[in-house]
Amino acid sequence: MTDAATIEAGTTVLVPTPNDDDLPRRLADFGTFGEALDYAAKGRRGLNFHDARGNLVRPYPFSELRDDALAMARRLIGHGIRKGDRIALIAETGPDFAALFCGAVYAGAWPVPLPLPTSFGGKENYIEQLAVQLASSDPKMLLYPAEIAEMTAAAAARQGCEGIDWESFATLPAPDVELPECRPDEICYLQYSSGSTRFPHGVAVTHEALLDNLAGHSHGMKMAEGDRAISWLPWYHDMGLVGCFLSLIANQMSCDYLKTEDFARRPLAWLDLISRNKGTSLSYSPTFGYDICARRISSQSNVAERFDLSRWRLAGNGADMIRPDVMQGFVNAFADAGFKASAFLPSYGLAEATLAVTLMPPGEGIRVELVEEERLSGAPRDLNRPARYRAIVNCGKAVRGMEVVIRGEKGETLADHHIGKVWCRGKSVMHSYFRDPEATAECLVPSDDGKGAWLDTGDMGYMVDGYLFIVGRAKDMIIINGKNHWPQDIEWAVEQLPGFNHGDIAAFSVETESGEEVPAVLVHCRVSDPEERRKLHDTIRDKVRSITGMNCVIELVPPRTLPRTSSGKLSRAKAKKQYLSGEIEPFKLAA
Repeated sequence: MTDAATIEAGTTVLVPTPNDDDLPRRLADFGTFGEALDYAAKGRRGLNFHDARGNLVRPYPFSELRDDALAMARRLIGHGIRKGDRIALIAETGPDFAALFCGAVYAGAWPVPLPLPTSFGGKENYIEQLAVQLASSDPKMLLYPAEIAEMTAAAAARQGCEGIDWESFATLPAPDVELPECRPDEICYLQYSSGSTRFPHGVAVTHEALLDNLAGHSHGMKMAEGDRAISWLPWYHDMGLVGCFLSLIANQMSCDYLKTEDFARRPLAWLDLISRNKGTSLSYSPTFGYDICARRISSQSNVAERFDLSRWRLAGNGADMIRPDVMQGFVNAFADAGFKASAFLPSYGLAEATLAVTLMPPGEGIRVELVEEERLSGAPRDLNRPARYRAIVNCGKAVRGMEVVIRGEKGETLADHHIGKVWCRGKSVMHSYFRDPEATAECLVPSDDGKGAWLDTGDMGYMVDGYLFIVGRAKDMIIINGKNHWPQDIEWAVEQLPGFNHGDIAAFSVETESGEEVPAVLVHCRVSDPEERRKLHDTIRDKVRSITGMNCVIELVPPRTLPRTSSGKLSRAKAKKQYLSGEIEPFKLAA
């Protein structure tokens, strides 16, 4: 029994870990992550796990997490695990994964968080995804929930590593062995970037890099007493793992969790948790999370009665392109519940930089610039067509310890308002891609001044007075007849048509039989009538032609067909591959 539960009339009453604590807060100023957990365990804060309806099912103080993690570390060592071995873990949001991750760190091993199965893709695709990541990380063992043992054991067997469910693992002996010492410059964990362009490279992150980034973004967010985190983000993605799990330990903050799949079924439970917090709330989401909530509440009139979002101090945005129209829709939907637009905190980051690169200063909210699309594409202005503009979101200033510059095609540093590649450097830039020196050399470039390597992020953007504006992903660019088209522009245009949701459209280039490159647009179609499908196809074709100035390949595909990355983002590269291979089969249209 912990101090997070009490006995009342013979019944266990669960009490969440508190917001406030007598333990003085330290903002990630530790040498190793193990030291951070040792310190957090001296206080009363911790993690709190909730069911699909938002009911507390397990308070988990950091003190209890540390005890469990030390026991797991001894089990790992007793099982033959040595310093530097990789331990693959299915990242289910809960105390089992938390204890195993921290236990692997205490044992000097490298935890490797891997995704849970999703509702799309099927059993065999999930086994193959795991097998590819296991082959890349070469772990000694894979630990997983018993409920998915059939799939995870098959993936482990395919790669020749031991697979064991974590309930069985917890019954193994935990001998009283000496734990190895860890240094700040040693690897803490491997993170698989969700981006399709570099999949499946494992990002090797040192203790020093992790803690530097955690300190940088905690200072940037101005963490304060009374703050509490609320999260549904998956722990196999960098924003969920680093920002909403490891950061809370290193900065001693309590958190309330919903599982990602529970959020998908009942997204408003997220806002219920925020409403019940009596302190100030910090919670992050990609754009689509805010979009889902605004859509769900649109038909309800009791917003002010059900929710109290007035204490939501920081509503973070990240992990995908931030859409100001969606953010405004969320403000419109929840202003009556006390939500303030100034709470929005845009950011930019990637796993290769541990997590955060830039953060908007708290209170500044979402700021946009309208930029001519010709500037974004690098094409000369077509004077015969009216100017078109896109709203580009300000993603804030570099976090403490990080430098950000914009480079041109020849590697030169560009002035403000000039679009180029986003480069960054600092202690939190990754050590390497695990066992892939060629890929590492492609994106880590030694500096001339000896101050550390620059990371070429592969993203495009520009700077203005120290603020970073992200334009798009360089490798997603569609280049037709020398003119550049951002797939996001095409996708967003189609999404404005009635009946479409964010993520229903994937745009990329394909080669026609004549050898010509043209844009292809795959669109989820929920219309069954053949004539209505033809009308929808023609409407989309005309819309895309208005954006690109050319006829494009328009394909209507069944709902839930377009592939996602492990973090739930659209994977254009995989969609293109599946389309060309015939794995994605479009609907046939009536003549």
